[in-house]
Amino acid sequence: MAFKYAIALTGGIATGKSTVASLLGLSGLRIIDADAISHTILDQNAAWVKKHFGEEFVTPRGKVDRAALGKVVFADKEKRKELEAFLHPLIREEIERQSEKQDSLEYPYLIDIPLFFESQAYDIKDSVVVYTPADIQLKRFMKRNGYSEEESKRRIASQMPIDEKKARATWVIDNSGNLKHLQKECANFVEAIKAKYPTPKK
Repeated sequence: MAFKYAIALTGGIATGKSTVASLLGLSGLRIIDADAISHTILDQNAAWVKKHFGEEFVTPRGKVDRAALGKVVFADKEKRKELEAFLHPLIREEIERQSEKQDSLEYPYLIDIPLFFESQAYDIKDSVVVYTPADIQLKRFMKRNGYSEEESKRRIASQMPIDEKKARATWVIDNSGNLKHLQKECANFVEAIKAKYPTPKK
């Protein structure tokens, strides 16, 4: 059975989830990256993207232009639903396969799932949310991606509000300060996991 020892790692756009995943990985926690899996599956199905969205969304090298496709699906709810309906079952299948492998080690591991609460597709009891206040989230997203405030708000609004995710979380990693603050938050989380679970058997 998959997800027995899984902890969902989630957050919002530009809350710093990727940085946290890197820091936790350096601390020795094992991580399954749903984003990386989705990118691989999307490229493997470039022909489907070309058929349903247009050849302009596939590069000459056969890779999906995710930035261009993102602009379309974030502006059109129906197109986003179409893409998600195709991708999510394939992504889940691969995550489940990797999860079963990790479960065999009988120790907690993280599954980095951006839309964990939104999709409700994973039977995972515990979660850790990377939290940044909404105003800081917006500023960071605009700075990182170079989008207008209107476009940035639209993309952020496509997800559950970060404060609601925080309320649902088992643990919260606060990323409202600097890197040193975030490193301490991650270290505290790792210590909480070590305190809650015994040393791995394998």
